[in-house]
Amino acid sequence: MSHNGAVRATLRSRYGVRAGGRPLKRGDLAVSGASQQFDWMSFDDFEELLADKPRNERWELIGGRVVRMMIGARWEHARIVQNIARRLGNQFDAANSSCQAFTETFFMKSRSLDAAMLPKLIVICGDIEPGATSVDTPSVLFEVLSPGTEARDRIEKWQVYQRLPSLQHYVLVARDRAHLEVHDRVAGQWNEFRVLEGLDTLLELPAIGVALPLREIYQRVFET
Repeated sequence: MSHNGAVRATLRSRYGVRAGGRPLKRGDLAVSGASQQFDWMSFDDFEELLADKPRNERWELIGGRVVRMMIGARWEHARIVQNIARRLGNQFDAANSSCQAFTETFFMKSRSLDAAMLPKLIVICGDIEPGATSVDTPSVLFEVLSPGTEARDRIEKWQVYQRLPSLQHYVLVARDRAHLEVHDRVAGQWNEFRVLEGLDTLLELPAIGVALPLREIYQRVFET
């Protein structure tokens, strides 16, 4: 069997759907020996595969690597995302800003970076095409860290995110303590990094003109 034929057969067997005719980016071998949930493929192949993914799974393409996870998270995770989205939305509305916040069902996609990712929260400033289900020009991205995703959020996703020309801030939010880490692009360079600790600290995001107290980000997650 040809290499392309082997790839298609592997994907049909593993995912139960038809894969495109292009070869996978780095072959059809799984990265993890313990779990066959990681594969390498191009953006276009992933898009074809994504249309038929199981509803109870969450798939992302991170720099050409497919990551498959079951849907679901701890309530603290969901609450933190809700808190951030609500506070951002309120400040955008009050300032009559063109920016909007979208939570983790909205894709950030980039064909050139082989990326189709679901950040916990995306901030987009400016017009969005009617009917769009993804964007490629985020101003700010948030990820909420958990033991299962922390390494991926810190390393793999950051390697992709920092190459997005529009991105100005990348915020990593701890789930189990009041702790944030912020990468800032200044004068076109990612040369600032902040660590914010404690509920009395303020997260300032000058690129979008907002400031969020950590006490509001973690409201009803940690009692004060």
